[in-house]
Amino acid sequence: MNDSRGRSSSSSGRGGRSGRSGRGGGRGGGGGRGGKETTLELQQWMDSKVHVKCIGGRELQGTLRGYDDLVNLVLDDSVEFLRDPTDYETITNETRTLGLIVVRGTQVSLVCPGMEEISNPFEQAGNDDTEGDS
Repeated sequence: MNDSRGRSSSSSGRGGRSGRSGRGGGRGGGGGRGGKETTLELQQWMDSKVHVKCIGGRELQGTLRGYDDLVNLVLDDSVEFLRDPTDYETITNETRTLGLIVVRGTQVSLVCPGMEEISNPFEQAGNDDTEGDS
């Protein structure tokens, strides 16, 4: 009779009484994915240019074509910004064309939309101010 009670309690969805407490019936089980909201808002940047910084210093730019919950990214028409061989911290103006690539989410440090270069408004004003002060 104890056996039938264990079965009936597990079929009623109460988990834990049938000795299966560690198999997905509790908090972290695999059933609740549909209701979770993702912390990333990458959908709004689909089919637009993004700049990606990776762990280890690699920097990429390309058109975001896809992503998943693990932040694996699919970039099209992508380029890699090459580093100066003598000073690893400095990025050169040289690029290497990569095309269609998948960037593993474990390597992604930053995803930045746009990355178009703008002029520095203080550069011009800074030069005028120093001439007037002398």
